[in-house]
Formats: sequence, structure tokens, C-alpha cells
Amino acid sequence: QVQLVESGGGLVQAGGSLRLSCAASGLTVSMYGMAWFRQAPGKEREVVAGISWVGSSTHYGDSVKGRFTISRDNAKNTAFLQMDSLKREDTAVYYCAADLRGREIQASYEYEYWGQGTQVTVSS
Repeated sequence: QVQLVESGGGLVQAGGSLRLSCAASGLTVSMYGMAWFRQAPGKEREVVAGISWVGSSTHYGDSVKGRFTISRDNAKNTAFLQMDSLKREDTAVYYCAADLRGREIQASYEYEYWGQGTQVTVSS
């Protein structure tokens, strides 16, 4: 049974940092395309970042480029999202996703596995 468990969310002031973790079981993150999406109240789910399984190519949403970094620790079977210079508009539930097709980013409906989400709230 595949599980993706996110952690690391919380309340942070604008300009601060958080590091989200996505611990996987039942799959090997090094063989999957991993991604982070987010959804704010009343808004559609949007891509934050993705990383491919071959070559670890990365993709970032325009709103987070230069501030967020996606990475993967194969030994820990965990994906991470380092979020720096946080803004109020980054407030959302953040979801981890995985898919065996392994591309650096795919449409959200193409991801086979999803975590339960972790809340990130950025205050001014």
C-alpha cells in the first residue's frame, strides 16, 4: 500500500522559511516523478514544483521561482520542499504527489498517488 505523508507545515511570518517533507512508503521516490501542489481556499489546485526521476530535472511554478527548492533524499525515501522568503499569498494546503511516469511535472490529474496535505499559513 502506497502512502505519502506530508509534514512540516505551520504558521510562519512573511519573509520566513519552512521545509516540507513528504515521506513515502510502498514506493521508491527515486523511481517516481515527485511534485508539490497547493490549494488555497476558493482557488484551484496549482503546481508548485516537480522533480523527475531521471536526472532530477526540476520545474517550478512562476510564483515560487527563486524562492522554493524541491529535492529528494533517496536514502530516506523522502521528498522535500524548501520554502524561503514566504509571502502571504503562499498560504495554502500543500500536497505531495508521485507518479511512475516520472516526468519533472505533469498535470495534477496524471499523478497517481497523493498525500493528505499540510497547511501552510503565512502571516504579515
